[in-house]
Parts: sequence; C-alpha cells; structure tokens
Amino acid sequence: MSDEIRKDDEMDNEPNRPDAVEPDDAAPAVDETPPYEPPPTTGGDAPSPWGMHRRDVVKALATVPFVGALGYEAFRKSSLADDKREAIANEIEIKLESPAFSEEAISRSSQTIRIGIIGNGGEGESLVRSLGFAHPDWIQARRESMAEDPRDRYLQEWLAQQDLNVEITAVCDVFDVRAARAIAASTQPLRPGEDTRPLKPAKRYRHYEELLASPDVDAVIIATPDHWHAPITIAAAKAGKHVYCEKCMTRTFDEVFPMADAVREAGIVFQLGHQNRQLESHDKAREVVAKGLLGPLTLVETTTNRNDPWGAWVWDIHPEGNPRTIDWEMFQGAAANKVPFSLERFFRWRCWYDYGTGLSGDLLSHEFDAVNQILGLGIPHSAMASGGIYFFKDGRDVPDVFQAVFEYPYRDLTVVYSATLANGNYRGQKYMGHDATMEVGSSLKVTPDGSSTRYADMLEAGTISPQRPMVTYQSGYKGLDAVTTATQEYFASRGLMFTYRGGRRISTYYLHLKEWLAAIRDGTPVSCDINQGVQEAVTCHMATQSFLQGRRVTWDPVLKQIV
Repeated sequence: MSDEIRKDDEMDNEPNRPDAVEPDDAAPAVDETPPYEPPPTTGGDAPSPWGMHRRDVVKALATVPFVGALGYEAFRKSSLADDKREAIANEIEIKLESPAFSEEAISRSSQTIRIGIIGNGGEGESLVRSLGFAHPDWIQARRESMAEDPRDRYLQEWLAQQDLNVEITAVCDVFDVRAARAIAASTQPLRPGEDTRPLKPAKRYRHYEELLASPDVDAVIIATPDHWHAPITIAAAKAGKHVYCEKCMTRTFDEVFPMADAVREAGIVFQLGHQNRQLESHDKAREVVAKGLLGPLTLVETTTNRNDPWGAWVWDIHPEGNPRTIDWEMFQGAAANKVPFSLERFFRWRCWYDYGTGLSGDLLSHEFDAVNQILGLGIPHSAMASGGIYFFKDGRDVPDVFQAVFEYPYRDLTVVYSATLANGNYRGQKYMGHDATMEVGSSLKVTPDGSSTRYADMLEAGTISPQRPMVTYQSGYKGLDAVTTATQEYFASRGLMFTYRGGRRISTYYLHLKEWLAAIRDGTPVSCDINQGVQEAVTCHMATQSFLQGRRVTWDPVLKQIV
C-alpha cells in the first residue's frame, strides 16, 4: 500500500524550538541547570555561595572604590535572583531536570519479532528505518549531509539506537518501486546496535491478506492511506498479528468500533502511531496540571500553521509511477468514489476525502492526542467546525483552512483548534488557567497570570512577573538549528521527530516502536492503545462531520453515536 510521502529533511533536522525562552535575571525562571544550589536562607545574614555571610560580602565590596559599587550591585542582583529561584521552586515543587535514562539490553535470546510492512511510502520508510533497517540511498545521503554540515548527527544517532531484535520478513505495497525499497532495506548490513546477522530479503506480497496468512509474520506495521487502516487492522487481528497503525485510526466514524472490537476480541497488542506520546515535555506538562499550577483551566488553544506545498500534501509524483507499476484498483479498495487512474490522487491522496481525513485526521489528530495525553479529556460533548479551500485550488476537496471547537462542559473547558496551510506564523499550543498559562511543544513554559489568585503575593512582591515565564523546561536543549520550511518547523516544534532522554537526542518513532515491541514480548502497556485510538478517531470524525454537514454535532456516549 502507498502511504503519506514526507521529505526526509523533515525527520532529519535538529528540532527548532520557537517556544524556548531564555529568562533574564530580572525575572529568573526555574530551569534544569541552575548555576549552583543556593544554601538555606536564614535572613539577611544568610551564608553566600562563597561561604561568607551576605553582610560581610557587602562590607568587603563597599571598601573597594568604584569596583565595590559595581560588585555590590552585581552581588545584590545575584542574591535577589537566587531568592526568587528558591521561592519559585518551593511554590511549584516540580523537578525540572531531565530524568535519568538507560536502556536495558534486548537479549538476542528473547523473541525475535518478525515484522510485515503494509505500506512503504514516506511514513512507512521512516518506521522501517526506526526499526533499524534503512535503505542504502538514505545512508549515503546522510553521510553526504554529515560531510557538508557537522550539525547533522542523524546517522550517528540512528546507529546508536538499540538493536531491537526484529526482522523485516514481508512487505505489501501496490507501488512496485516502494516494495523494492522495503526489500532492499530488509537486508541492509549497516544497522544499529550489534546486529550483524546476514538476513534474508523480505518477501513481497501483492495483497495484504496473503501477507497476514504468512507464518513468517508476527506483527504488522500499517502505514497505508487512511481508508485501508480499519480493513487491514481487522484482518490482522483475526489472523492473530499484532498491529502498529498510523493515524488517523480510521477514515470514517463507522469503522471505529468494529476495528476496536476486533482488536479487543483478538487480544493483540495495538499501538496507534502518535509518537508525541514519547515526549518528556508532555510528561512535565501532565505534572504541572496535576499539581494545579495553572489554576482552574478553562481554555486550550492548539494550532497548525504551514506555508509550503509539502505541508499542504502537494507531494512529489514519482517518475516511475504509471498504471504498470501501480495497482490502482487495489489502491482504491473500498473508496466510495471510484475514479480512473490518477497519479495526483495516488501520490497526493490526503487532498481527497475518498482516501484520507484532511486536516482533521492528519494534523488535528496529533494536536488532540497531545491535549488528551496531558489532560485525559476523552471524547468531547460537542464539536463545531468550519473552514474552506481558500488557497490550494488544485482540485482537492479537503479544506486548507480549518477550525474546530470542542466543548467539555463537565470539565468547564473548551478546546479550540485552528489551522492554515497558507501562513507559517508559529502559534503553538496553549493551556490557559486562572493562575497561569502553559505553552507546550518540544519544550514547555509556564507564565503566571497578572490576576492570579494563587500567585497574588508573589506577583505583588515582584518574585514573578506576567511578562516572564516562571517555569521553563527544555529537555536536552542544545540551541537552534535552521529549518527551511513551515512543515519542518511544525514537526520540530511539536516534537514529532525527536525527544531527549538523559540529555541524549532520540527518535520518537524509535521509542514508540520500541514500546510496542516490549508490549508484545513482555505484556507491558503501550501509551497509545486502542482505547486512546477510539478517543482520537471519534473526536476527529466529530470535527469532520460538523464541517461537512455545516452544523454543531454532539456525542451520545450511550448509543456511541455522533448526533
């Protein structure tokens, strides 16, 4: 099957962090690396970090002409900054350093999991590569990029990943070129970890049902267009194969519960492809909310802005794509609207509701899943969506400007999503409470509100300011690398490429797949299981139905219907 095409560059750049703010001394933030640990404060005569008492330091500095005045002022500011840091730290009671990270070796004596790839386009190749199997062309391109730009560390980081003890044994794709690329990757000798075994090439199957019947396949990765997610997952569950499925979980609402029922009845391990579940910043965001640092939370705004054709799904048309190399009838499958062979529809399938879910299922799904991960909201009570095709008038039927409002009256909360594919202004994801606002992406910051009740005394004392964040969390922050497109900036800022563990940059794809494999072997939980998938899918389909029907829709949890 074909899947979403994405530039490798989107996956390879160091994450740009437009939401990272460097606090100044006038309003210090509590960060992961304070200059030193301040001693206990006992009043004006507390010990200084140099072992002297503050009034002794002041007296000593005052005896030095001119320099003494400057030194005293610098020391005074430093002491005030330390006091502020300590006051904020005592108030928030959150450890902001990166947690320790170590990977236990995956024994070669443990189960070798045999993987079948169904859909080896851009996303499929990224997932196969994250398992440790890269196409030779990608390895050569990374070597050339590394030679040109020392900042490009992706090849070294990929090689530093664990050997996950898997084999790619089968591939199914309706485009001959993509199937051949998966087979080439399956035997690539350069792999992460200590895996140097010679491997047999993956076998190609023309139909996914033939692949699922193979005894040489334990689990499958489904990276097809959305309209194939449910049929293949249901068939895989019935065949007893574990499933990693890309988002959006289904193309239509009617597919959601039959797919979920099949997964639950079969007892297979299911992971939905929201790799943002692996972000350290999301873990810290949950902690911020749980400790009540934001106060009563009433509004969440989350956004997508892009301003380039790739970000609007105008993907390259492969020069070898033609009716002889593409099984068009198989690609269309159960699509309601059958049309003659079309290269545009095959390679740019997200532009049509026949195969995809537009902005709702592609990008809103990432944003909602992040909010749901942090707040545990579940399916909203109602949704109202609007938008249109305002810029990319190329024959598509999905909007390029889209807004959706989700109401959670039992939580006294509204979630607003808005997107444009014709402007690159970064707007981020914001959680707005009575006492503070939290901005979340690949990093995190919390800024107090000027009218906060909780922080009223600290605001009045000048310990914190509504003009400066009082908390910042920048996991493994190494500075900025350039990105060249709005699409790349979106993926980087949302942490959809990398996170940091113990100061080490690691692919979120790799971590999400590793979690799935551990669940298959050991029965450990996955972070985006079928229950989370149902919540994601229903929410996205509520927005889609509202847009297509031009009305507000609500969720009936008893009937399990959008009404």
